[in-house]
Amino acid sequence: MYRVLRVLRVSAPRRAVALVALLGALFLLGGAGPVSAHSAVRETTPGEGTVLKSAPKQVTMTFTESVGITDDSLRVLSPENRRVNAGDTEHASGRSDSVRVPLDDGLADGTYTVAWRVVSADSHPISGAFTFSIGKPSETTASVSAEPAVNPASGALYDIARYAAYAAVALLIGAATFVLVCRPASAEPLRALVRAGWWVLVATTAALLLFRGPYERGTGPSTLLDPELIENTLTSRPGWALLARLALLAGAAVFLVRLGRGAAADTDGPETDGPQTDGPEKEQVRPKPVVLAVGGVLAVGLAVTWAAAEHASAGIQVPLAMTSSVLHLLAMAVWLGGLAALLTTLHRSEALLPAASVARFSRLAFASVAVLVLTGVYQSWRGLGSWDAVFDTSYGRILVVKVCAVVLLLAAAGFSRRWTGRLTDAEEPLRVPVLETVGARAGGGADSGPGASSSSGAAGESTSAAAGDGSEEKPENESEPASAPGARRGALRRSVLAEVVVGVVVLVITTVLTGTQPGRAEIETAAAEETAAAGQRTASTTLIPFDVGTPGGHGKVQIVLEPGRVGENTVEAVVIGPDGGIATVPEIRLSFTLASQKIGPIDAGLTNKGGYWGTSSLNLPIPGTWTMKVTVRTSDIDQVSETRRVKILR
Repeated sequence: MYRVLRVLRVSAPRRAVALVALLGALFLLGGAGPVSAHSAVRETTPGEGTVLKSAPKQVTMTFTESVGITDDSLRVLSPENRRVNAGDTEHASGRSDSVRVPLDDGLADGTYTVAWRVVSADSHPISGAFTFSIGKPSETTASVSAEPAVNPASGALYDIARYAAYAAVALLIGAATFVLVCRPASAEPLRALVRAGWWVLVATTAALLLFRGPYERGTGPSTLLDPELIENTLTSRPGWALLARLALLAGAAVFLVRLGRGAAADTDGPETDGPQTDGPEKEQVRPKPVVLAVGGVLAVGLAVTWAAAEHASAGIQVPLAMTSSVLHLLAMAVWLGGLAALLTTLHRSEALLPAASVARFSRLAFASVAVLVLTGVYQSWRGLGSWDAVFDTSYGRILVVKVCAVVLLLAAAGFSRRWTGRLTDAEEPLRVPVLETVGARAGGGADSGPGASSSSGAAGESTSAAAGDGSEEKPENESEPASAPGARRGALRRSVLAEVVVGVVVLVITTVLTGTQPGRAEIETAAAEETAAAGQRTASTTLIPFDVGTPGGHGKVQIVLEPGRVGENTVEAVVIGPDGGIATVPEIRLSFTLASQKIGPIDAGLTNKGGYWGTSSLNLPIPGTWTMKVTVRTSDIDQVSETRRVKILR
């Protein structure tokens, strides 16, 4: 039996630990990036590009989901770049998905620009701008910055904190669950793991509270301590969720301290009556039901703080989605965090990890996987909505990658479960010959005495002759079963390490997925944009200046594309000369190219219609932003080509 223990008391492979640490660092630093918007404009009043006969009283915007606003979420600018808001931005008619702002009276004619910035229901900021005109369009419009909705530096720091928080909660919940449910012989190697998870989660939660303001407003990290931004964060739903997380972590700290003291008291107390296993194999005392209940409440509470600020809090079936999200996060934490705890115990514990503890974790991991599959199927359906979204949206493609990674993880888990079963089957019979040998020595009668005592003191290195006839052959017989469990545990360590590595990859993909617009929302957004465009635009007009470099060889060509959609289109091209009048030219050629789909150039085939050039048979096959190239020839040898981008709707 001693030889079995020697095999199990191997030193920790530093390379394996370093590999996990490196993957964790890459997980934290390599995945940071801007987050996709999760809401979109459904309708605006006035509409994009419309020309009104009289000045409107207010500007109203409707989004595809509820949005959060600030006082200046909508800024309306005059052609002279002057704000014409008559009040603060507010939700319209009590609707959380519609916002409006009143306008000053007596607005002059011209083109007005509406710059907007809101926070979608799943906590991601979005921004944009559109224009409308009163009377007639003006030659000048307000200048609006084209900066992204999220400052790159603030977005990167915020995402790093998010990723680290996911890893920390998995470590905290998973390691604590492993100690309470699997009851390893010694919890000492896992204390540092639990403490690290708790401290990292506290630090990242505090960081998220500070980074939230710059992240929402699109400002740089220099505004981190701006009192106004901090106040806005603390009064928002994401801020409440983060504050609740800190409160729960305070309760978790008290729970973990009392749990540690109770475990120490149980370890130092008298041994229970009845047969006991060897010291290194002794399991921890089964925790009381109230301890498990309190720990479960704290874990569920922590998971709710994520669900309240992510995709589950917006869209369809919110109560069911919140429940599914909580269960999914808990199952992920129990499985992946438990794997980290199992790997740490196998490598660093000086005490033998009982096979029963490994078997308990195997059953726990199986239950977690079942929960992950059920909740994952529901969340995938909710996020995608249709089969078309699987490969036609970013969310669907990332989800496919995640499914492939989970399949690899399940394969590694299958190997671990197989080695766990073999280890359990192998170790139980080992205790039988040891107990029989001890019994034989205890009841040996004449063989008891100094010789027996000496033999007992040397137990583990070899078996003495005090066991009676035939005892010389026992060490050789014992050598085979002694080495087999060690080999099985080595295989188990390797399979668990593989699970941890693939699990880190799955966790990275999952975090990226939470920052990607769901496929259902992306398709709905595209449909809303097309519907809005259908009611606002029946033709596309483009005015392109040109200059062939000769006297009088300059002017503008106006191209009208109607209806500017997939299928048959009518094109009219008119040349406006230097004097502002209609001019005639020998030839106008027009072509369209969609480089992203490797389509084109498609020649429009314009013909001279007497005063303008046109065609009624231009066929554009798919929607997208096409490159339109126009060539104007002013003489037999003088011509010039210009390009513009034009959006073709479905």
